Amino acid sequence: MAELTKIEWTDRTFNPWTGCTKISPGCDNCYAEGWSKRSGHVKWGNNPRKRTTDAYWKAPLTWQSQASAFFHEHGRRQRVFCASLADVFDNQVDAQWRRDLFDLIRETPDLDWQLLTKRPQQIRKMLPADWGSEGYANVWLGFTAEDQLRFDQRKSFIASIPAKVWFVSYEPAIGPLRIAADDPKPNWLIIGGESGGGARPMDARWVDNALEDCEAYKIAAFFKQWGNYANNPLTGSPSMSRVEQKQADPFGKGGGLVDGALVRDFPLGLRRSG
Repeated sequence: MAELTKIEWTDRTFNPWTGCTKISPGCDNCYAEGWSKRSGHVKWGNNPRKRTTDAYWKAPLTWQSQASAFFHEHGRRQRVFCASLADVFDNQVDAQWRRDLFDLIRETPDLDWQLLTKRPQQIRKMLPADWGSEGYANVWLGFTAEDQLRFDQRKSFIASIPAKVWFVSYEPAIGPLRIAADDPKPNWLIIGGESGGGARPMDARWVDNALEDCEAYKIAAFFKQWGNYANNPLTGSPSMSRVEQKQADPFGKGGGLVDGALVRDFPLGLRRSG
């Protein structure tokens, strides 16, 4: 549950509670489930979620108090990914916990909260009453789509629910995903291959196609990682040693270069629509 994180597209993680249930193929090798087994903090699946401590909940207030210093140092607002070990829009979570979370988000207006879910169908009924016609100025809404089917099932929520920023996490990418001309467009697309034990391969053509769509539709693209050096066109040669692979591309798990460059853009904050 570390507050500082190595996730390249955020600055900190905050978990108001822990625990989740797998709902789609992208969950098969869930890193958070592995964490739960190692830590014993919560039992995964259809079991009670566990709220984190009151002391832990005070951390974002500290980050808020340091917001000016962060902006002065980095030239931007601090980003907080919520929740890396749970799902904000999980219907097995006590509704009061979620109300408490949105209270905390309102108390920290200088933090950009990144709420990523696999359950976008739950978002509307679980948003606070004061969400309004544009959403909170400091909340980015996102959903995971590991392949075309999941994107097509979930894409309508981009247009139907207002948010300052809408983003899609195409990670783990386990199949192709294309964004069509008549699809509602997110502001931001994160792309990443699966890593760890049992990781499924990612085809470089999927990456190229997704980046082409981002360029065509002015979507900010963030390529996080190949997941495995075997997926990476730069390092996939069987003759390369692991040391040589890491030297050739040290960015992220399995490397993070695309055609020799990092592709790590962020949204400008303008909501897109279809």
